[in-house]
Amino acid sequence: MPRFLAILAFVLFFAPAAFASGALNVGVQLEPPGLDPTSGAAAAIDEIVYANLFEGLTRINEDGSVSPLLAESWTVSEDGRIYEFKLREDVRFHDGTAFDADDVVFTLNRAKAPGSSNAQRPIFETIERVEATGPYAVRVILKEPLGAFPTYLGWGDAVIIAPESADANATHPVGTGPFKFQRWRKGASASLVRNEDYWGERPALDRINFIFIPDPTAAFAALMAGDVDGFPNYPAAENLGLIERDDRFRIVTGTSEGEMILAINNGAPPFNDIRVRRALNHAIDKQAVIDAGLFGFGAPIGSHFPPHHPAYEDLTGLYPYDPAQARRLLAQAGYPDGFETTLTLPPPAYARRGGEIVAAQLEAVGIEVRIRNIEWAQWLDQVFANKNYDLTIVSHTEPLDIDIYARDDYYFQYHSEAFNKIIAKLRRESDPARRDALYRKAQEIIAKDAVNIFIASSPKIAVWSKDVTGVWANAPVQANDFTQADVTGRAAIASGDHAPRMPPLWPIFVFIIAAFAIVAIFAKASPAFLASRALSMALTLFAASLIIFLLIEVAPGDPAAFMMGLNADPAAIDALREELSLNQSLIARYASWIGGVMTGDFGVSYTYRTPVSELMAERLWVTLPLALMAFAMSTLIGVPAGLAAAARRHERDGKAIVATAQAGVAIPNFWLAILLVMVFAVSLRWFSAGGFPGWEAGLFPALKALFLPAVALALPQAAILTQIMRSATIETLREDYIRTARAKGLTRRETLIRHALRNALIPVLTILGLQFAFLLAGGVIIENVFYLPGLGRMVFQAIAQRDLIVVESVVMVLVFAVVAIAFLIDLAYAIVDPRLHGDAR
Repeated sequence: MPRFLAILAFVLFFAPAAFASGALNVGVQLEPPGLDPTSGAAAAIDEIVYANLFEGLTRINEDGSVSPLLAESWTVSEDGRIYEFKLREDVRFHDGTAFDADDVVFTLNRAKAPGSSNAQRPIFETIERVEATGPYAVRVILKEPLGAFPTYLGWGDAVIIAPESADANATHPVGTGPFKFQRWRKGASASLVRNEDYWGERPALDRINFIFIPDPTAAFAALMAGDVDGFPNYPAAENLGLIERDDRFRIVTGTSEGEMILAINNGAPPFNDIRVRRALNHAIDKQAVIDAGLFGFGAPIGSHFPPHHPAYEDLTGLYPYDPAQARRLLAQAGYPDGFETTLTLPPPAYARRGGEIVAAQLEAVGIEVRIRNIEWAQWLDQVFANKNYDLTIVSHTEPLDIDIYARDDYYFQYHSEAFNKIIAKLRRESDPARRDALYRKAQEIIAKDAVNIFIASSPKIAVWSKDVTGVWANAPVQANDFTQADVTGRAAIASGDHAPRMPPLWPIFVFIIAAFAIVAIFAKASPAFLASRALSMALTLFAASLIIFLLIEVAPGDPAAFMMGLNADPAAIDALREELSLNQSLIARYASWIGGVMTGDFGVSYTYRTPVSELMAERLWVTLPLALMAFAMSTLIGVPAGLAAAARRHERDGKAIVATAQAGVAIPNFWLAILLVMVFAVSLRWFSAGGFPGWEAGLFPALKALFLPAVALALPQAAILTQIMRSATIETLREDYIRTARAKGLTRRETLIRHALRNALIPVLTILGLQFAFLLAGGVIIENVFYLPGLGRMVFQAIAQRDLIVVESVVMVLVFAVVAIAFLIDLAYAIVDPRLHGDAR
């Protein structure tokens, strides 16, 4: 029987995780801030919901063409101002409400409203009036002709929503698409299930699971371990050579709307001189930058336009790589010896890697370059908003966004009446051939003016399991259309729509209160002592709240601008800033925040538009069990190992324990984590490479997902604890009462356990408290390696996204945990050593 139970436990715990049949498991690098594409600019939103969950009047196809969707057809008046749309009559939203003309009127009016946070509000502001001319007929009257209007209606910003569900779409989206929302486990995954009542052709897939894996190394491990079917945008091009040799996968390369550019501040000297800008263009070997920044993937471009578009004009020969010509132009501009400049680089790898090559090539023609690496929030604040830069590398990913060069306040600081006239004509023109001709003229103007250095069309590199079919290769919009996707060889399964409820927080608070009560009773702590320590804790937390709030609030970067993206309308950014109360004074924001914290209300996340308390509760049910598992492992290993090393310090096995502990201290836990993944997930396939299925999946699956991360956290801490325990025990063994105990006839084991251990535990308790605080608050690296949705990763993401209220609240909770643990350790001293009872009175 014991042998059978051992085998059963092995099968349950170590059996490799299997895919849900009929499901497509998609790895994505960025988690969306919300799921409503009509109120957010993040590409990560469209990558999940566009075409899959939400639909527009029109849709953009893989080749970039526009076709009818919720609108069966449309007509345009001769002056190009009036569009008449005939709508489909057999469409229902996922909540069962019928789709009709009123929904179209509501959607377009909401998008163009003065307080709208729609990132493309300027497009919708060209709408003068929207009218329902029948239950399934809509007339849209524009203020002026807008030739690309049907294309704009196919963007994610223009998907049709219902007034009944609009306010909740950010967290519980309701659309008309072939898939409907099932669950969003923030920090971990989002799941869509097939819409059995879809008006069109039902998809082959039963379910799509989007798994958020931000770290490129973790993405590679998840792919090789079989945790995902693939990545529509693979984040680690450096691993493609290894993947190419694995017959389980196929690499699919396509085109995207992204243009990687070396942006130039045209308004700052010496770059306001066209000769200098042309010199820079001649100084850059674009292919070398592509090789470094994009690992050779991507095609050189000569203007701000994607090569797959019919209107693309190849202007790459306008400025051939010619360092000698670059030096001649610099001399003509008055800089024969060059000049000094700064290259400001945002975080993406293509920018950092490509920036090194750009700097070397500019220095070869006499331009001394200082590289300055900054985070996205700083880039948006300093470069994009305040135009405080010389040069920068970035990829613009909005479709057909050449019109940004007509914005006088754009960060390029480029002004051209000729270009502005072309864009004005383009906006009014509806004839495809004439529009293409105008696009070509626009490309030529900015190329001849050397506004920027146009480096490459950013590639779309996907990696898929060979049994995945029907996925897009190209990306004419920032989306992943899985309506035709299938996973061959897997039978579909029925899946319910029920989203399991998150475990409540009250058991955690009960546990904390019980721990304090039990320890205080055993420590014989007096009420006066407890009251004085509680007051000290309160003062510490108040001071910490002030420091945390001020340090985070003064950090550079506007959260609203960060959330809305590069091409967002300034008015939309202002509307979002008003919505998030970011226009209030610092004192008012602190008072509102700390008042809420004291009552358990931590506010609403800027990014997720969800109460911070809910986010923390969901993440805490990952971080706390992980910390407890790691703490138990390290204690069960470290304390006995330290005792054994001390008792046998002169013997071979005692010295072996010391050597092992020293090695354990030297090994970084992230390196150990990667090693564990490569051995037990990628090679042996006993565990998943990361992720967390949720406690609703069952106790064994949840504990199994936390096992490797707990080991990676525990072993280095166990090594430290072993050394501390050994030193404390050796010092205690030298005391006179130990020799007395041995003289009375007690064995070495009895003396060690009954007399030495209690006194040796005094310094060890301090270390245990520090270690648990570290495991609770400092597991961010491990959570990122294993892409666990814990508190550490939540803070990391919130910092990157400028979600200030989440950072402040989570850090405050972690500070409280550290202070509380320190208090518990003080009380525990009196339990271990009765001589300290007086200190608790």
